[in-house]
Amino acid sequence: MKLLIVAPEQFPVPGTGSVEICILAIAIKLAKHHQITVVSRAIGSLASHSKVNGVNIVRVASGSSKVYLASVLRYLRNKSYDVIQVDNRPHYMAAIKKAHPRTKVALFLHSLTFVPRTQHVKNSLNHANVIIANSESLKSKLTDRFPAQKHKIHTVELGVEADRFHPPGESERNTLRAKYGLGKTFTVLFVGRVIPRKGVPVLLKAVHLANQQVPVHLVIAGKGRDSYMKRLRGYASKLGISVSWIGKKKHSEIHRVFQASDCFVCPSQKHEAFGLVNVEAMATGLPVIASRIGGIPEIVNHDNNGYLIDNYHDPAKFAEYIVRLGKNKELVRTLGNNARTNVLSRFTWRQTSSRLEAIYL
Repeated sequence: MKLLIVAPEQFPVPGTGSVEICILAIAIKLAKHHQITVVSRAIGSLASHSKVNGVNIVRVASGSSKVYLASVLRYLRNKSYDVIQVDNRPHYMAAIKKAHPRTKVALFLHSLTFVPRTQHVKNSLNHANVIIANSESLKSKLTDRFPAQKHKIHTVELGVEADRFHPPGESERNTLRAKYGLGKTFTVLFVGRVIPRKGVPVLLKAVHLANQQVPVHLVIAGKGRDSYMKRLRGYASKLGISVSWIGKKKHSEIHRVFQASDCFVCPSQKHEAFGLVNVEAMATGLPVIASRIGGIPEIVNHDNNGYLIDNYHDPAKFAEYIVRLGKNKELVRTLGNNARTNVLSRFTWRQTSSRLEAIYL
C-alpha cells in the first residue's frame, strides 16, 4: 500500500502535539510493510525532506491554512497514492478528494474540535471515503451529528510505545524520584495542557482534601497561559498543598515523569475523545483515577486498573480514591499491574496500525 498522511498545519512532524505524535507512531509501524509518506508544515530547523524509521517526511510551506492546503495540493500534483489520510481537517480532506477523485481519501479524527455541526462540515464529510474515530465515544458523537456518514465511520483506538512507557525497576524509580525531588511521599501526577477544561482546580482541591488523611505530593507536568498558571499557583498556595510545577516536558522524556509517580489523575471536565495520557500512565504501571467522560471509560476499568469518577466536578470524589491508593501500596501495585496488562492487550501502536491497515486495504 502506498499511503500519504497529511498532518495538520499547526505543528511539524516530528512534533510535540498529540496528533503529530500519533501520526508518526502509526506511520512508523505501517512503514514496516508499506510505503508511507507524511506531509507536514515546513519549519526552519527541519529539512524539506527527511526519513524517520522508514517514513518519508515532506515539509511544505505553511503560515496559514490556505497557504498550507495550496502547498499540499501542489505537492500532490502528478503523484499517485492508494490512500490519502488527512488528520483532523475535514475541509483539507474535501479539497484533496476533489483534486483526486479516484483515490481513496480518509479523514482521521482525534476529537470533535474541527467538526462542529455546520453545513460546511457536512458538505466536506460527504467527500470522505472513510472516517476514522479514535474511540467508540467519538464515533457515537460523530454519528449523532452527521447521521448520513454513519456507514463510513470506523473506530481505531490509539496506542502507546510500550517498550518506552514501562514500569521502572526500584533503583531506576528511586533515581527518578530524586531527580524530580519527590522523596517518599505518595505522588499524584497530572500530565496535559493546563487549561480550564482539564480540571486542574478540581485536582488541587482533591489533593488538599486527601492530605487530611494521607500525605500527598502533586506533580503538574504541563503549561498554560501565564495568567491562568499564576491563578492556579495562588490557589495551591492558599490550600497549603505540596506541588511541583515542572512545566511541559518533551514527549521523548515524559515517560520518566510517569515512572517517578505513584498514580495518575485525569480530572477532565469536558469530553475527551480518547485520552492518550491515561494509556501512557497505564503502560507505565500506574493506576488511573479519571473522570467518567467521553472515551475514558473505554480505557479505564473501574476497580480493575483504576477508578472512574461519575461526579467529576466534585473534588471529594477524586480525594476518596487518592486516599484509598495512598494508604495501600499493594492495591497500587495490583491495579498498576492490571493497567499494564490491559494496555499490552489492546493499546499498542502495532495494534492501531493493524486496525487501520485492515480498513484501508
